[in-house]
Amino acid sequence: MLDAYLRQSVRNGSLGIIWPNDRQTRYGEEYCPQVVVRLNGLFTPLKLALHPYLYLGEAYMDGSLRLERGTLWDLMDLLCKNLAGQPDGWLVRLARPIISSLTQHNSRRLSRRNVSHHYDLSNKLYRLFLDKDLQYSCAYFKRPDLTLDAAQTAKKRHLIAKLQLQAGQRVLDIGCGWGGLALSIAEAANVEVLGITLSREQLEVAKQRASEAGLSERVKFKLMDFRDVRKDAFDRIVSVGMFEHVGAPNYAAFFEQIHKLLSPSGIAVLHAIGRMHGPSITSRWMQKYIFPGGYIPALSQVIPHVERCGFWLTDLEILRLHYANTLRLWRERIQQSREAVEKLYDQRFCRMWEYYLVASEMSFRYAGFMVFQIQLAKAVGAVPLTRDYLFEAEGKATSFFDFPTSQSVQYAPCATSLNRSD
Repeated sequence: MLDAYLRQSVRNGSLGIIWPNDRQTRYGEEYCPQVVVRLNGLFTPLKLALHPYLYLGEAYMDGSLRLERGTLWDLMDLLCKNLAGQPDGWLVRLARPIISSLTQHNSRRLSRRNVSHHYDLSNKLYRLFLDKDLQYSCAYFKRPDLTLDAAQTAKKRHLIAKLQLQAGQRVLDIGCGWGGLALSIAEAANVEVLGITLSREQLEVAKQRASEAGLSERVKFKLMDFRDVRKDAFDRIVSVGMFEHVGAPNYAAFFEQIHKLLSPSGIAVLHAIGRMHGPSITSRWMQKYIFPGGYIPALSQVIPHVERCGFWLTDLEILRLHYANTLRLWRERIQQSREAVEKLYDQRFCRMWEYYLVASEMSFRYAGFMVFQIQLAKAVGAVPLTRDYLFEAEGKATSFFDFPTSQSVQYAPCATSLNRSD
């Protein structure tokens, strides 16, 4: 089964397989395979044939799939180049509503458990590969040679420009992470910020950072579900990298809560991962090991809820390869710290995390994943009539942000020009 599938699917590039009985097979173009994989275990080929989206990751984690030539990035790049654009099968389309209901219910209890699974890992792990500000979301590469720290600073500056902050305003940060954006908002303008998270580990770090920055009076952090915020209206609401954990069954509740909490003249900005091919389902491996309850929406699943709440969609921006470049830098940094990661956990965890970062990068390069930034308002005149204000605000902020460059990292302008030397 696996042999037939690979013969049909691998057309570009060359893949070599060493089977459990030591038989060797080559797939794709007629030259020396650029990637050679050894499969160990009698049932490994069968598992890969029956459920590749689950067992490919598991086989790499437990060592039943080993690379004899090339890296995991090379293997995933080759496979994704050949499989990109394949639509969901009829069985997936038929089962999608059932799967969505079972895996994305995300009650308050489940949401806390799911968030803890990923975000309550050791903060030492995240400090090994994130930027200095601990931004765990898509960076903004205004120039292709920006360092990770500079690109994450640019992302925050871009979001802050869209918020159009004014002194004395009250800001809500939903899914505040380790507090970096909330603190930057407070530093950019004389405003009060409430950051909420479901991660105890993140909460402690965020509170400590606010205290060290002397901002504890203006920036508060709480362990709280977005559904439980019960304060007066906020002038600004921002959410970055949290919406992916809401789940499609809860989208109505999410936007209704935003609408209830936002002041009549307020502005909300939502930054989240999306997909261009329409609704689908989350990878079983990703659900099981990395983001239980997580789901990447299509805009067609999001916009109807915006319309029903009566929001003006005042700006929609699509960031395409920005997250692919972010993930690549994360992967390179965590590989450089592999010994430290192994001391925190073990080799299996290292392989799991490597697979997660590589698979995620490929999703943005080949599988139609992107990041959308949606700006919402209740009042038609809440936001300037042209986008010039964004560039003016970012231009004024340039003197406050240092933009170092790195000559050691080069980014390809599009996925089709990628190769190992990039």
